[in-house]
Amino acid sequence: MEDVSAKFVSQKISRTRWRPLPAAALQPPDLFATGSWDNEDNRISIWSAGDLGNAGLNGEYHGEPHLLCDIQHNGDVMDMQFLDQERIVVASSTGAVTIFRHHQNNQTLSANHRWEKAHYHVDQDTSCGGAACTGVVCNNPEIVTVGEDGRINLFRADQKDAVRTIDNADSSTLHAVTFLRTTEILTVNSIGQLKIWDFRQQRNEPSQIFSLAGDRVPLHCVDRHPNQQHIVATGGQDGMLSIWDIRQGTMPVSLLNAHEAEMWEVHFHPSDPDHLFTCSEDGSLWHWDTSTNVSEKPSFLHQGGRSTAYLSHSTINQSVVSAWLSNDPTKDRMEITNLIPNQTLSVNSLDVLGPCLVYGTDAEAIYVNRQLFA
Repeated sequence: MEDVSAKFVSQKISRTRWRPLPAAALQPPDLFATGSWDNEDNRISIWSAGDLGNAGLNGEYHGEPHLLCDIQHNGDVMDMQFLDQERIVVASSTGAVTIFRHHQNNQTLSANHRWEKAHYHVDQDTSCGGAACTGVVCNNPEIVTVGEDGRINLFRADQKDAVRTIDNADSSTLHAVTFLRTTEILTVNSIGQLKIWDFRQQRNEPSQIFSLAGDRVPLHCVDRHPNQQHIVATGGQDGMLSIWDIRQGTMPVSLLNAHEAEMWEVHFHPSDPDHLFTCSEDGSLWHWDTSTNVSEKPSFLHQGGRSTAYLSHSTINQSVVSAWLSNDPTKDRMEITNLIPNQTLSVNSLDVLGPCLVYGTDAEAIYVNRQLFA
């Protein structure tokens, strides 16, 4: 695909995140952050997405991402989220959670605040007791972290100590967390459960528990639909995409065969949630599109070098009901495109904003696609 630019970075990339755009911004995203893992020297890096001023005659962009600044990070970067335009919250395999500040005037990064042992196995005082912080989610100024120790922390960016800690929230590893509403979060764990926690309640139990039927397949990632907060997507060790309606039942509404190995991240497009993106250990990155009736589309099976699978469907007008909640979305209308036809090593992370996609791999490369919907 000619609209993807690649940059080899000599580090395995565990996380990629677009810097959020100001509310009224019309321009495409321009900066993104990456975190690395499994290297002798792990780093947090800020990149410019490439030279947008350099569009060619057909509007295609030239210029690969270039590094603006980076800083050393202690331990593997397990997760990261922008708190605002300048600050990034990073979860470490050491159990620490750090807020880094990007100083745009002189393009430097500095550690702004650190909760050293946010997650730990034995007690906070032992030197080797750190447990990996596996997930972080931000709703400025609030930051929620989860970890291998089954602990949930609620921090505020301006406060030294945790606002709330649920010590034994889970007896298994918590792998990921997202906000459902301002006071509610969703976690997924290593025995296939999705749990809702309400911070307004004093008791340290989940308000709801959902689980995959049968085998307790570990869930690695979770995202909720940006407009319809009852629709949640998860991915796990078996590569399946699960869609849940948390208003009803305790099991997924649909299970979709996806990747051939672990699914590491799932993201609804933040402003166009008929589009969903998943990436996997098997080296693939899938774009799930429920936005149009597939029968009305001409079949360009090899357009732009993409391998596109069109799935049969029955023509139903589903404009009112979200396509994600039909019993089998693939029957009705869904186009699935693998955006990386020649698969390589694990695709560990992706992020999508506006027309742009960024993803990072174990092949020590980051990729930017600026024309997702071209």
